[in-house]
Amino acid sequence: MALRIICDSASDIKQGEFADVLVAPLTICFGSTSYEDGVDLSHQRFYELLIESDELPSTSQVTPFGFSEVLARALENDEDEALILTISSKLSGTYQSACLAAQEYKDRVRVVDTLNASVGERIMVERARRLVAEGLDKEEVARDLEDRRGNVKLVALLDTLEYLRRGGRISNVAGALGTMLAIKPVISIVDGTVQVLGKARGSKNGRNLLNQLVSSAGGIDFSLPVCMGYAGLGSELLDKYVRDGAEILQGHEDQIPRVSCGATIGTHTGPGTIIIAFFGNR
Repeated sequence: MALRIICDSASDIKQGEFADVLVAPLTICFGSTSYEDGVDLSHQRFYELLIESDELPSTSQVTPFGFSEVLARALENDEDEALILTISSKLSGTYQSACLAAQEYKDRVRVVDTLNASVGERIMVERARRLVAEGLDKEEVARDLEDRRGNVKLVALLDTLEYLRRGGRISNVAGALGTMLAIKPVISIVDGTVQVLGKARGSKNGRNLLNQLVSSAGGIDFSLPVCMGYAGLGSELLDKYVRDGAEILQGHEDQIPRVSCGATIGTHTGPGTIIIAFFGNR
């Protein structure tokens, strides 16, 4: 009997990136054109379209049918089981879709709401992979994840206010003033929802604020998965942050994965955003 792990593309795990993880794609729409996230829309192409477009794209949850298709592949063997991890139920209906699809398989499928997104969701998947490799069953893995999910921290430094303005999260006046003053907001996912934790003037102060917020979470538990991400066409700003932020990374910077983050976070933050997700020290 095998335990298969399934997640959605909001985790910023690419199709086929891990042999033991299946990824259910969200739908991204630019105007009347829809794409399957990570299937026919790469992160590179997403940011090209985002920069070219006058309107923000919309994202749609994975449907119950979408999860049913993935479950059919994962559970071809009648003795196998599945563990599904989803983006926060407070940000998307994807968790509810997974629960509906799981009903067909009764106790063979367990669904976990990560209460996170992007690389925050990703490190939960990586934690699940470790536990499955150690031989834990799906209930044991699910209990561990649900116990630890409140300790997962995602902190992101935005390079621009433009996409918060375009998304209606701040006013046009606030966006224009913030741009003029080079304001760099820091956001996080707290209790499953996106919150602005602070604002700094200039990139250096923004990076310092990001470091302060990581430290205030108790620092990083490097015995558990850690991941850094970047939104946009290149990782230059993240690479600079790593060079300048060595204090909080405690010499682990070369061991921490750096990944491209796609539409789930990029739609709202725009290119140039840098993100770190970690389990805080308890």
